[in-house]
Amino acid sequence: MGIERFFVVANRDKDKDQALSIRIRDFLEARGRQCSIAYTEEERQELRSTLRSGQDCLLVLGGDGTVLEGAHLTAGTGTPILGINLGNLGYLAEVEDRNWEQALLRVISGNYEIESRMMLSGFVTDEIDHVYPGANGQALNDIVITRSRGMQILSFNVYIDGLFLNRFSADGVILSTATGSTAYSMSAGGPIVEPKARLILLTPISPHTLNNRSIVLSADDRITIEMIPPRGGGPLYAECDFDGGASIPLNKGDRINVTGSDVTTRLIRLSRRSFLETLHRKMRDYTEQ
Repeated sequence: MGIERFFVVANRDKDKDQALSIRIRDFLEARGRQCSIAYTEEERQELRSTLRSGQDCLLVLGGDGTVLEGAHLTAGTGTPILGINLGNLGYLAEVEDRNWEQALLRVISGNYEIESRMMLSGFVTDEIDHVYPGANGQALNDIVITRSRGMQILSFNVYIDGLFLNRFSADGVILSTATGSTAYSMSAGGPIVEPKARLILLTPISPHTLNNRSIVLSADDRITIEMIPPRGGGPLYAECDFDGGASIPLNKGDRINVTGSDVTTRLIRLSRRSFLETLHRKMRDYTEQ
């Protein structure tokens, strides 16, 4: 069944003056569909109470970063996302800007598939397990713990389902989904994973040890990162973020608790182009630079 109601969220730097957003709205309305543009931050945040599972679609204009924003706007609503790429070749925004009309005609007619992507769920507690207000959320790509300033080496204990795994000293640590394996985790030396896989990658950032390998964990594991006080005392300069969002300051003894989420991101897929084909194209473009 074709989708009847659409919402447009665009990268404001790439869709200047809402030029493409307005063209898309006019195109859909001329074909009997409803379409609204969520331009301001207030309009975007209001989407969560507006979206209806099975009836709406979020059109994201930009790149993978804008798709991540769309994933947070639709989390828990069941609303699918169609990414229209306005930048470099990405992994999440499937449709190129020159093909958006053909893509929308297929969506209107119901000629598409939906791919579900795993998300992470996390929250931060202090050393006596008090949950910090607002220090929680979902992530489609990753939850990252890193130093907030200076050259301080971070030390942290890692627990899996309450059992001690190891103590690390590093510039930080990345907890990534398979979708996020091609993002920051890859830059830190983590493996590339087929994005529909359900797992969690734990990748230290520049570890100060001979062992710098990623650890592949089950999506059902409960991972706890416990922040250790700096050597010699003094304040801890560390922070945590969900998909690159607002930074959450961390204190000594704080614990970041992460597991696979019950919520998924639903992406509309129109072509049979596989993840491996996209990966091949990016590797080829990088080699030819």
